[in-house]
Amino acid sequence: MDQDDSAAVKSEPQDETNGDITMADIETVAAAAEQPKDTADGVKLEDLFNDTDSDDEFCSTKKPTPNDTLPTSSAAPASSAAIHGRASDPEILRSFYQRLFPWRYLFQWLNHSPTPTNDFAHREFAYTLQNDAVWRYQAFPTSDLMRKDVLQHVPPRFDIGPVYSTNPRDRKQLKNLSAFKPISKEICFDIDLTDYDDIRTCCDKANICLKCWQFMTMAIKVTDVALREDFGFKHIMWVYSGRRGVHAWVCDRKARLMDDQKRRAVAGYLEVLKGGAQSGKKVNVRRPLHPHLARSLDILKPHFQEDVLERQDPWDTDERAEKLLALLPDKTLADSLRKKWASSPGRSSMSKWADIDALAKAGSVSKTFDGAVLRDAKQDVLLEYTYPRLDIEVSKKLNHLLKSPFVVHPGTGRVCVPVDTRPGRLEEFDPTEVPTVQALLGEIDAWAIDNPTTGEEAKSTPDWEKTSLKPYIEQFRGFVNALLKDERAGLKIKRERDEGEGMEF
Repeated sequence: MDQDDSAAVKSEPQDETNGDITMADIETVAAAAEQPKDTADGVKLEDLFNDTDSDDEFCSTKKPTPNDTLPTSSAAPASSAAIHGRASDPEILRSFYQRLFPWRYLFQWLNHSPTPTNDFAHREFAYTLQNDAVWRYQAFPTSDLMRKDVLQHVPPRFDIGPVYSTNPRDRKQLKNLSAFKPISKEICFDIDLTDYDDIRTCCDKANICLKCWQFMTMAIKVTDVALREDFGFKHIMWVYSGRRGVHAWVCDRKARLMDDQKRRAVAGYLEVLKGGAQSGKKVNVRRPLHPHLARSLDILKPHFQEDVLERQDPWDTDERAEKLLALLPDKTLADSLRKKWASSPGRSSMSKWADIDALAKAGSVSKTFDGAVLRDAKQDVLLEYTYPRLDIEVSKKLNHLLKSPFVVHPGTGRVCVPVDTRPGRLEEFDPTEVPTVQALLGEIDAWAIDNPTTGEEAKSTPDWEKTSLKPYIEQFRGFVNALLKDERAGLKIKRERDEGEGMEF
């Protein structure tokens, strides 16, 4: 997702290991992270935010116009026009930011404390304004001030950047500009269904359905368990992007303090598929398989049978079947399969997959056939059709910007909500059922009709509790509380250690 930067900004190396992952561990996989990777021809909106070496306040050619700054209005019932308008309409967005956006929990999440710290005050926020200008280096000492500013400018979305060594707004006042540098940020991962267009058959481009959403379910399962078990991370929040993908925020302190070298290594560790959509084989892994890949295969095998072979039917045509045959290591076997399928038109992908072993056992192979090589090739096919397709450029740099949770996607109107990744709950997540901003504003008014109360009683119930956004904000609140608990425990241990080292006997 990042464009190539000629002089990427780096933070100073940190030695936050806590016994889970050391610099030596990271360096052993750093080489893998540096392998060249094909870049896509298309440019996503997020790519506009990746000119992170530029000190320009606006990273697009457009500047704010008078129409981009609108006065703050008082809370009032949403009008019918607002409820049925476009998600990016200022009237709708202002009502959403004022009445539904979880400002308190966003502050606590990024601040890592209930009281203000530089973790929030020196954090960069970037607005996308109504005229598509991207306004960078915004920073606020408190969430209340940020809320007021957002209500004034009504950005259709805003992105979250790193914590800098000083207030981003003051960067041009520094005598030494090199003193302005990013010092911490969550490690983020971005997975988009458009990267699966060469293997999903139900939808393409920005379109999604429950069938192809299972690719996101697989990706979350594999990536989440690797981050937890292999790197020891604990506080990982997955967020629906609002249309066709998911973002992961790894919020542990040791993750936030990793420099670019370590981030590239973590991203490289998780990258298995390499090559563009039109390239040949994308999986080339060593044997015996790394424990991470062996574990991933165990997770993905059931999904491959049900979600790929049965629901996607990826080799239903002769053209698509040729892609499978090209991935097999034995030409004689491939020719035998081609003949069999030509004589049995309409054969399902499930049957074609079973045909591989059946013909191999029947002897329809070359004299030099190696069963172990065929087994490995089938594993590679399974990985190519199920393993997470990460946009690892998002994960490599400390200074990358990523869309904030709970903003509204302007195209779909859906809110970027957290995904519950607990066993059973993850499989139940339906992106098509995520509430839209228009529906949420309607739910507030419907609640007022169904629950006639006095003014004081109505004020005591937050508006988000009156809507279908409630379970998502409660999930976010629980995540934030667990993070703050560990932050306090870490500070207590550090304080006790420092006091112990200062004692003289």
